[in-house]
Amino acid sequence: MSKIIGIIPARWGSTRLEGKALADIAGKPMIQHVYERAKEVPSIGRVIVATDDKRIVEAVEAFGGEVQMTRADHPCGTDRIAEVAQALECDIIVNIQGDEPLIRSQNIETAIAPLLVDETIPMGTLCVKICDDEELNDPSVVKVVTDNQGFALYFSRYPIPYNRDNKKDVEYYRHVGLYVYRKDFLLKFSQLPPTPLEKAECLEQLRALEYNNRIMVSEVSEAATGIDTPEQLEQVRRLLAEGN
Repeated sequence: MSKIIGIIPARWGSTRLEGKALADIAGKPMIQHVYERAKEVPSIGRVIVATDDKRIVEAVEAFGGEVQMTRADHPCGTDRIAEVAQALECDIIVNIQGDEPLIRSQNIETAIAPLLVDETIPMGTLCVKICDDEELNDPSVVKVVTDNQGFALYFSRYPIPYNRDNKKDVEYYRHVGLYVYRKDFLLKFSQLPPTPLEKAECLEQLRALEYNNRIMVSEVSEAATGIDTPEQLEQVRRLLAEGN
């Protein structure tokens, strides 16, 4: 059996919602909700929060979670988890976003599953069908197209594929920002320089494709989005208060 570790990157700084990892939601900090859901995943043997801030360290230790401090100068969450992963004995690393308190544990398991079946897959992620035109045309919602085996062809902030003839049977998919990596691939990937398409779209996963690495994209029926604004935070608070 592969040894799998989930790492939750959680930094203090945020352009629109500073300190959101510790935002109170139903009596718990956001990071605790994410941690507890990650712990529910059957194939994950260990969950670690990777952070650059002592306040988050103290909060995680307070609820009994495992946490490790990282450097503060990492440009992205992937680099933060790679720093922690270097010292870990495992086969697979799961990058679980720290701002998704409603993440479904079964979705995490769905992303992991292909790498357990096929050892040649270096990286996996998720997608969900888009059924709303506003979401489709929102550049903050990343779209993905795949080949007939489920591997990513491209990720874009633009609606892809382009529906030239306005056909009704064209389907669109939103990329869900959960990543599963083989440890050796993650460490190599984090050292690769940014690529032209990655810079143009501001999408780190394009770096993997530009260096000719396959990304398996598994579809899920529904997936919560991350919390980036005070409005989204209040919406999640209402959902949990209502028991949803």
